[in-house]
Amino acid sequence: MNTPQLPALAVEIEPDPEKIRLLEEWLYAFNVAATGITDGQTFGFFLHRPDGTVTGGAYGWSWGDTCHLRYLFVPADLRNQGHGTRLLRSFEQQAMTRGCRQIVLETHDFQAPEFYRKFGFAVTGTVEGYPRGHRLLTMVKKLPPLEPATARP
Repeated sequence: MNTPQLPALAVEIEPDPEKIRLLEEWLYAFNVAATGITDGQTFGFFLHRPDGTVTGGAYGWSWGDTCHLRYLFVPADLRNQGHGTRLLRSFEQQAMTRGCRQIVLETHDFQAPEFYRKFGFAVTGTVEGYPRGHRLLTMVKKLPPLEPATARP
C-alpha cells in the first residue's frame, strides 16, 4: 500500500516576500470561491522625499464593500504636519470611490488610536496582551454613500 508523501514543513525566519504573495493570492482565491465576491483590489498612497525616496504612506485593499487599511506610517520627523491626515483622507476617498461602506483597521494602543478616533473610527474589538502589557485594537468607520454620479458602476 502506498502512503502519500506529506509536504515537508520548514520554518523560515524573514520569509521571502514572494512566498507571502503566493499565500495572499491563494487565500484571496479561496475567499472568492467561498463568497463569489471578486472585486478585491490593493492600493496605496506614498509620501516621497524630494530625492524620490519613499518615506511613509498608507496601504490596504477593498473587497466586498469594505476597505481594510493595513498600514499607515508617517516618520517621526514628518508627524504633526498634516501628512497623516492627508494619507487617511485620501485613503477614505478612494474607499468611497470604490463603493465601500466601511473602513477597518488594526492599531496598537501605543500607536495611533486617538488619531483614528478624531476621524470617526470606533473600537469594535480588542486583544489584550498583544504585545504583552498592551492591546491590539480593531477599529471601524462607517462611510457615507457617494452621490450616484461619483459612485462606481
